[in-house]
Amino acid sequence: MRTFKVLSALLSYPTEALIDAAPEFLAVLDSEKLVPSACRKAVDLLIEEIAAGELYDLQERYGMLFDRSKTLALHLFEHVHGESRDRGQAMVDLKAMYENAGLVIAANELPDYVPLLLEFLSTQPLASARELLGQTAHILAALAERLGRRQSSYRAIFDALVAIAEEAPRRDIVDELLKSPDTDPMDLVALDAAWEEEEVRFGPGTQGQGACGHESLIARLRHAKRAVSPAPSPLQ
Repeated sequence: MRTFKVLSALLSYPTEALIDAAPEFLAVLDSEKLVPSACRKAVDLLIEEIAAGELYDLQERYGMLFDRSKTLALHLFEHVHGESRDRGQAMVDLKAMYENAGLVIAANELPDYVPLLLEFLSTQPLASARELLGQTAHILAALAERLGRRQSSYRAIFDALVAIAEEAPRRDIVDELLKSPDTDPMDLVALDAAWEEEEVRFGPGTQGQGACGHESLIARLRHAKRAVSPAPSPLQ
């Protein structure tokens, strides 16, 4: 589904190429109708902002949100494993999964980066993609709420992904994720302290069951049967 490619592109670092391509995204969303109507207006607004925006302003906004806030990190395992060894093994497994499917990951990109996962989902049957999204729905929902608190248009992407997911997010896990305080992106001392906190835990035996444990996510990715094209463009 090319819709996942569009959502992946919208969550990526803004470039001139993204600005130029943004107007085309609307036609893709219209043709596939995967994004629920309740989410489309907000997604369309973000697309319009990117299409009409100045590159420097878009990059600055993006960096202040996703590059300087641990609680808005676009890396899934950051929200579950933190800097623990479990995260490292999860990265290795997920990277191997992508590569076995034919996806070559750039040296500077981590496998659990949300836009990269969305690229993978774009190659999968819709039912499989929705099932995989369900495994991360609580993280996506927490990100949506945090972005909503900052009145960010990027919330629309996460609301849409949660709506598309097969399973609704578990409220208790979302609440646990939201316990971590949001820090001011201009407060460098607070930011340093936040990045030194221990990883989020949800109690004994939950890592591989409901908290987006890498065992569950990786196991589902291993059943993917369609190859991923190397470095696909947003609309191919």
